[in-house]
Order: sequence, then structure tokens, then C-alpha cells
Amino acid sequence: MKSIIKLINLSKNIIKRCTPTKIYISKEFKKRTGRKLNLKNPERFTDKIQWLKVYWRNDLAKICSDKLLVRDFVKEKIGSEYLNDLLYVYTNAYEINIESLPNTFVLKATHGSGYNIICRNKNNINWDYELKKLDQWCKTNYGYAKREWVYKDIKPKIICEKYLSERNQYNLTDYKFYCFNGIPYYCQVIRGRGENETIDFYDMEWNKMPFNGLRELPMSSIDYSKPKDYAKMIELAGILSKGFPFVRVDFYYVDEKIYFGEMTFFPASGMGKFNPDIWDFKLGKLLILPNK
Repeated sequence: MKSIIKLINLSKNIIKRCTPTKIYISKEFKKRTGRKLNLKNPERFTDKIQWLKVYWRNDLAKICSDKLLVRDFVKEKIGSEYLNDLLYVYTNAYEINIESLPNTFVLKATHGSGYNIICRNKNNINWDYELKKLDQWCKTNYGYAKREWVYKDIKPKIICEKYLSERNQYNLTDYKFYCFNGIPYYCQVIRGRGENETIDFYDMEWNKMPFNGLRELPMSSIDYSKPKDYAKMIELAGILSKGFPFVRVDFYYVDEKIYFGEMTFFPASGMGKFNPDIWDFKLGKLLILPNK
């Protein structure tokens, strides 16, 4: 029975890889959003993100999507002081010697999104399970799985970074800047990941916006204060996003220090929803598509 299941899964993967990108994305988009994708004359942000996945190509975007190589890009553009400490780089999961690592750390696969293991106490983790998971991630081509071409040619590696923590908070707060042609317009703030998670959008003056997305999570009910170095984060996001039609630039803010997180060209693979829906069009107006 197991061999039959493996054969079925292999067949599905072969079919998925052989399906032309435009057809595959159109079908997946319809399944995920419930509406037909418009690539001929896109107006919505989510439709335009799919257009970028189908028609836009940029070698620098590939570098910025690699969790290891992007560090050199950040160092060159804004300086190494905004990078988290890099402890180790591994070519596969079974190179990792858990005993040699500190009690807290973060492991990230370099070639996809969400391939992270946050270790708050290494003695409380089933490492046989986690290493198998890392190994499986490294064998997965995220670019094919999501048709996000920026990841397709990245050689999988695993990086180990210093564990960052905020006072009185279980998880870090994410500050994700939506940048259009090098200009940050909105900051998506995600709080409480994994427990009472909320998503809020703010403009560049820290006015809370009346919408959220791309994930279906509630907005917070608390009036949070603007981070002390919010203006600096806006400046850095503008520098890093220059030359791209759209990119989301992520930061953390820990003990009044800014840390670079990542750069994402297709947030939620562009297959989420905005609430209210009109904001899908409003953000779409900001995304000026390049030539094919």
C-alpha cells in the first residue's frame, strides 16, 4: 500500500511539474480565491502578483530570495549592522550537530518560505523529527511547488542564526513593508504568531488602515505606539526595494535595534484576500507592471 501511495504522489508531482506555469497558476488561483484570474488586463494586487510570477524575470530578485545570499545584498546596500548573527551554514540537515549549538537558535532553509525551526530550548525538541523535516524541505523545490520562480534555482542550504526575543513576548513582531518601485506605502504588522495572531496595516505616518490581508486573521483591538525607529525602517525598506516593481521588505525591532528579516516578492503567493475587497484594487493601482 505504501508503495502505491508513493507512486500516486510521484505521478501527481510529475504532472504538476509538466503543467505550464500559466495554466497551473490559473487553476490554483481559482481554487484558492474562488474567482477567475485576470492576466490580460489585471487591476487587482493579487492578479498582478500572478502576472509577475508568469511574465516577470529578474536575476537580482533570485539573489534577494536566497536567505543566505541576500545577506551580502543587505550588507552592500544598508550595512551589516542590520543583519542578525549568522552562526553556521550547512549543506544538508544531517551536518547539524545539535550539541555544538547554543540552547536557543533559529534554523532556516534558504530556498523557500516558511522553512524555519525556532528553537527556544534545544533539550525540549524531538530532533529526529525536526531533522527529517529539514531534510524533506531540502529535497523540495519550492519554486516548482508554488511556481515562484525566484526560488527555483536556489541551491538548498540551511543557515543557523542567533535567536532573537522581545521582552514579555513569546514571538517577535514582524514589520513588513509593502514597497512599490522603491517606495514603501504600507507596513503590515503581525503580532502574536501562533497565539492570538493579528495582522494590521499602517501607512507611513503610522495611521492604522481599515483593511487587512492577505491571510484571514483579525486586526488587533489595541492602539499600539509607533516604533521609535519606524522612520529609519521606512528609509531602509526604500533602499532595499529600489528597482523592483514590488517587494515586501521585512524587519524585526528588538530592544530598539532594527534587524533585517527577508525580502518577499510574492507574499502568500498572491493567493490571499483583502478585507474589504476594495483594497485589492487600491494596492493594485500602486503596482505598475513592467514589460513582459
